[in-house]
Amino acid sequence: MMKSDIIFAAGESGLLTAESGAPAPPLTAPRTVTRVDLAEAVYRSVGLSRKESALLVQAVLDELADALISGEPVKLSSFGRFAVRAKPERLGRNPKTGVAVPITQRRVLSFKPSSVLKARINGLAAPAEDDS
Repeated sequence: MMKSDIIFAAGESGLLTAESGAPAPPLTAPRTVTRVDLAEAVYRSVGLSRKESALLVQAVLDELADALISGEPVKLSSFGRFAVRAKPERLGRNPKTGVAVPITQRRVLSFKPSSVLKARINGLAAPAEDDS
């Protein structure tokens, strides 16, 4: 299967919006892409059964989650970079009462989109891959 076939199948399922360079649809009722939508796109573009497609999507998501849980950054070329950061304990304030409240240390997930993804979201020509 060629890349153009995969892109076409993903576009048919509504996963791509700025592929043709046309402006993205208005932000009135945004549709959430779900795990089922991803499995359906795999089913249509690769030709696996629906069950195998769902298992493949689940395996990819599990691999990403396991890497992030262990503290490894995840970099997807032309998409973006996920990283887990440790935030130290600090003192915050309740905005209603003004009382100081301790905020415990925690780990947070951050995402930095690649310039290619930013360009596609804004309907611009995608720059060369930057691997961020």
